[in-house]
Amino acid sequence: MLLDNRIEVPENPFDQLTMTVKSVFDSWESDKARTYRRIMGISDDWGTAVTVQSMVYGNLTQDSGSGVFFTHNPRWPGETLKLWGDFTLGNQGEDVVAGLVITLPISIYQQEVEMRPTDITLETHFPEIYTALKGWAGHLIYEKGWTPQEMEFTFESPAAEDLFLLQGRDMSMRERKRVRTFDLIGITEECYLGHGIGIGGGALTGRVVFSLEEIDEWRREEPGTHLILVRSDTVPDDIREIYAADGLLTARGGVTSHASVVAHRLGKNCVVCVGELVCNEKQKSFTLRDRCVKSGDFISIDGREGSVYLGKLKINEE
Repeated sequence: MLLDNRIEVPENPFDQLTMTVKSVFDSWESDKARTYRRIMGISDDWGTAVTVQSMVYGNLTQDSGSGVFFTHNPRWPGETLKLWGDFTLGNQGEDVVAGLVITLPISIYQQEVEMRPTDITLETHFPEIYTALKGWAGHLIYEKGWTPQEMEFTFESPAAEDLFLLQGRDMSMRERKRVRTFDLIGITEECYLGHGIGIGGGALTGRVVFSLEEIDEWRREEPGTHLILVRSDTVPDDIREIYAADGLLTARGGVTSHASVVAHRLGKNCVVCVGELVCNEKQKSFTLRDRCVKSGDFISIDGREGSVYLGKLKINEE
């Protein structure tokens, strides 16, 4: 059987498995992977790994789901165990990481701090799952002495017995540094476009861009002007655009999404999960609160608290 007229998929399940494993290994040398490693500072000598495990399903019903959580708030110092992250109902974990869905907060505290426009949290609506995750995290951090962790999980029902921890890794702390803020004195309601999740950086004003070609053009015409890349969500292929821009604004994604992780690693100002944002890359425009913003227009984003404004705002000097 041919898939997309390019790959012949064997009928034997074991042959399918070995072909898939080989494809993962081969992907390490792809042009996309090489570009990603160069920008992110990853050695070509590392190589990649493959984990083979049985499948669990976060998309069985709306009472199942998947997510990623940190054992501590990744932006604040401290040793107190506070689960912080994203989860989604009726979807697989890849949907969360890729930023393809609107995610929900893990805890009540996170929901309040991020001012999420939802009353659904893992803590309130799936207390058994939340309690089990917090128990596992506490065991690893306090009893085993592990460093703060980032963990992926899936649950097939609200019961703790149907919760699966897929993988964990050392968490990269996002230090809370002093950042610039906007001077909002005299700012009218018309300037306010919306609110999302602030991932990194502070106040940033710049022109809207949608492509690498636009970025290159503005760099030639106005080398001193900041540029803000706008996307519905980001994928690894967007690494060059994110790297070249000064800021990133997305409609979807959460604190553990691809956009958030890459923006943090590259030190970019970033706001994600602006739920009402509708991005049209082909027409080089986006709409938010019934306002149409086109390529080259100025917007202002606050990468600390997540607000988005139309036009150029005055920035308080440090």
